[in-house]
Amino acid sequence: MSRIAARFSSLQKTNRKAFIPFISAGDPNLDVYAQLLEKLPHAGADLIEIGMPFSDPMADGPAIERANLRAFAAGITLKKIIASVGTFRSKDDQTPVILMGYINPILSYGIEKFMGDAKQAGVDGLIIADVPPEEEAEIRIPAQKQDIDIIRLITPTTDAKRLPTVLKGASGFLYCVSVTGITGSKQANSEIVRNAVDAIRPQSNLPIAVGFGITTPEQANAIAKISDGVVVGSAIVNRIAANLDYDNWPKAGLIDDVVAFVKSLASAVHLP
Repeated sequence: MSRIAARFSSLQKTNRKAFIPFISAGDPNLDVYAQLLEKLPHAGADLIEIGMPFSDPMADGPAIERANLRAFAAGITLKKIIASVGTFRSKDDQTPVILMGYINPILSYGIEKFMGDAKQAGVDGLIIADVPPEEEAEIRIPAQKQDIDIIRLITPTTDAKRLPTVLKGASGFLYCVSVTGITGSKQANSEIVRNAVDAIRPQSNLPIAVGFGITTPEQANAIAKISDGVVVGSAIVNRIAANLDYDNWPKAGLIDDVVAFVKSLASAVHLP
């Protein structure tokens, strides 16, 4: 059983929902990023989503775009991202790690090499935002050879006719996008999310996590009641940004403040 499957199975047995925080690799610098990554499980993260910075992130809003720029300025590379997962794995062999990003950096790295290096480092799943299911065989097949889950995005515009195509070949869990548009642009609507989850349930046995537009513990709790997991990204990235000075240098207390915020979100998701 994969780490992702094992984690969702364990949570289901205790009637808990998964909290999945997102951080951009290398933001705001390599050292602080590494410290935050190490502390996320202790703050309540059940799975961790790591963004692979890209120069043209079509699904990401301004907050994550700025985080990407900070990460690039700090010297982040795909090789360093994979190495950071390996360092994390040396201390935590249980918490699933998902890399989220775009196809071009992976193509430049070499697909087969990327999958092999990612597996060796301890990556469990991938979300590739700009490759539709019809065109992802070159990613999915090498990933399957390495037992890396391909996690599919299901958006509010995914209708009943297209849903089977999106679900075919998906593994790990399904990522239900709660709003149309980019990350951080709108607030999640519980009723819309409920309808989307209800439409997906009969079509797949995979857990359904919901992300985009979730910024507060109250919202996280509401979404947890109608899904199997909650993903929070932009709100955490914004919290990091709020703890930087004018030169993007971390202020004292950044890590403690971000970890406290993550704990508040996790606690809300884990409420009965």
